[in-house]
Amino acid sequence: MMNKLIFGRYIPGDSIIHRLDPRTKLLMSFYFIGIIFLANNWQSYLFLAVFTFIAILLSKINLGFFLRGVRPLLWLIIFTVALQMFFTSGGEVYWQWGIFRLTEFGVINGIFIFCRFVLIIFISTLLTLSTPPLALSDAIEAILRPLKVIKFPVHEISLMLSIALRFVPTLMDETEKIMNAQRARGVDFGEGSIVQKMKAIVPLLIPLFVSSFNRAEDLATAMEARGYQGGDGRTKYRILHWQVKDTLTVIVFVFVTIGLVWLKN
Repeated sequence: MMNKLIFGRYIPGDSIIHRLDPRTKLLMSFYFIGIIFLANNWQSYLFLAVFTFIAILLSKINLGFFLRGVRPLLWLIIFTVALQMFFTSGGEVYWQWGIFRLTEFGVINGIFIFCRFVLIIFISTLLTLSTPPLALSDAIEAILRPLKVIKFPVHEISLMLSIALRFVPTLMDETEKIMNAQRARGVDFGEGSIVQKMKAIVPLLIPLFVSSFNRAEDLATAMEARGYQGGDGRTKYRILHWQVKDTLTVIVFVFVTIGLVWLKN
């Protein structure tokens, strides 16, 4: 179960998406999430879906990884779509029962919300799968660097993010090992009601927390042994370079925005 989670995982590759500057990928991912709210008809959503699919093809990453990124949020998507479908009024009424009403505008809004969720998850998954966690933290630090003027702890924030992203897959693997050990002792995590399933997960928390604290202590000891004193005066092992392909990527997103505005109602 845990190995199906792809958050924080990086798939090595040599595609044009992998070779982009992490600052470009991070900024353009947030920009895409912003402009997706400009879409308000099926033509604009189809345009964004084709653009996202082309980006996935250019990354040379299997589409199955992106579908697995949708799976953990599937119930949230279904719940949000249901709220839009049954509580949006307008147009022809297809079905009604009490406060629940299925209307023409509700169905359309539900479909658009579903497409918006899937596209945002796909583009976010593309960012994490094609960018090493440490490169992503370097990009965040570089983007937030102007905030140093107001004494914002940019380096410390970047360090915490890089550590968190680095240890998410490790903690998932550790959880899988603990679950396998519990199963070997006769625990079944798939039987019973929801309350019983939640109670079965409780014995996982204590060994997982103990393992996490031990890893955190080992990491702190290792950093102290290497003389870590914060970001002041430190040089960079990984130097970020803005190249021509990054500028071309920004230009492509400008044209995508123009096309999206043109397709709007």
